Amino acid sequence: MTDTAAPRNADAIAAAPSDHAWFFCGIGGSGMLPLALILRGLGASVAGSDRSRDQGRTPEKFAWLESLGFALHPQDGSGITSPTQVLVASAAIEDTVPEVVAARTLGCPRLSRADLLAALFNRAAHPIAVGGTSGKSTVTGMIGWILTVAGRDPTIMNGAVMKNFVAPEAPFASARVGTGTDFVAEVDESDGSIALYRPAIAVLNNVSLDHKSLEELRVLFGDFLARAQAAAINADDPESMALAPRARCALTFGFGETAQISVDPTSIRQGPTTIAATVIDRRSGETHAFTLPQPGRHNLANALAALAACDLSGVPLAQAVAALESFAGLARRFDIVGTTPSGITVIDDFGHNPEKVAATLTTLKAHPGRVIALFQPHGYGPLRQMGTELAEVFATRLDAGDETILTEPVYFGGTVDRSVGSERIVDLITADGGKARHIPTRAQAADAIRALARPGDRIVIMGARDDTLSTFARELLASLP
Repeated sequence: MTDTAAPRNADAIAAAPSDHAWFFCGIGGSGMLPLALILRGLGASVAGSDRSRDQGRTPEKFAWLESLGFALHPQDGSGITSPTQVLVASAAIEDTVPEVVAARTLGCPRLSRADLLAALFNRAAHPIAVGGTSGKSTVTGMIGWILTVAGRDPTIMNGAVMKNFVAPEAPFASARVGTGTDFVAEVDESDGSIALYRPAIAVLNNVSLDHKSLEELRVLFGDFLARAQAAAINADDPESMALAPRARCALTFGFGETAQISVDPTSIRQGPTTIAATVIDRRSGETHAFTLPQPGRHNLANALAALAACDLSGVPLAQAVAALESFAGLARRFDIVGTTPSGITVIDDFGHNPEKVAATLTTLKAHPGRVIALFQPHGYGPLRQMGTELAEVFATRLDAGDETILTEPVYFGGTVDRSVGSERIVDLITADGGKARHIPTRAQAADAIRALARPGDRIVIMGARDDTLSTFARELLASLP
């Protein structure tokens, strides 16, 4: 099965989710967990397994899932017992994984995560898809929050925990099931599955190097715009604007005067934890004072994207701006873990590709204080794909007084080539005129950071695909003076 061609039965199976017993292989993953929550919210019976659970990582997450009624099993195939079960597994999952073997033996239907999400998304009356190399999760959360405040009761599928929806009974709120017609989801270009979605509204944040070449991305994102009824497009990104003619109806957003939903550049005021500006609708001249409770110009750009998408969805701009002023942000997106009594701040961040890392470092460097950046690459493959660009970011966005530490890439098993690791990026950073050190393990890196840290430092923990980075950040903060 390929991600760009959903199986014929995906739509039929997803049309009546409560009629099926579902089993998620890797149920705790950032893409799988919210999808499992949505299915459960639709009345379906959902079980699953996860290698992280077997290895003892993030036990609180799996205990919460069990408290909700999810039946969790070891990842040994024992949870697949009937041909009536539907296996949901990443298209990249290896055929030797026990659940896949058991499902194939029993003849169970198998859907990829993208197959299932696309089928649920496409059946919604008003599906809103957020695409682009960076900012997808934040923009998805922002749109979802605006629509919620507006009383639209949307369903939201996100790749990150949305703090506005976190509650004692929902500590990992990366999804929300509503009764309204809106279905907001981030869609992924890295595996080509963006081709499966048929949005009413498409949002294109940016087009830049990540998992695929620019040539491939131009085709995927151009087709994405062409399938939508209307599109919100980043006017500040030349690659995105080059694709704008593919859209049937386009509304542009950005900082420049040509953007239809824009800001007065002279009004931008950056604080350590906020950013403020005057939002302008250049179609009418309407203006709104706006303060976003997250820092960084990139988050202001994300807000403009969300405002444009909600404008296309019929929410008045004034109402949308007011709603975003209470947007609490997402976990692991410039997430301030805390500050020690001596004034050392620890930040947990999802930055993993060149654009995301650059945005985080630029936000940090907009204010005084030394930066200590720990970066854990999110895989050996991505390290090969974007290592040169990552090295340039670390070399050019940080100063001589800052510190960069790279641990080995995250690895949870499998057959990936691990012959070249983070030491290559350290060498490239040095060649670009920066400085960095390779410290293989996080425990060793924590020792080094504790030895380095002094009052006024900002320590940022960056990386993706590894929930234990958040635990590491909290434990590091607790160990600092």
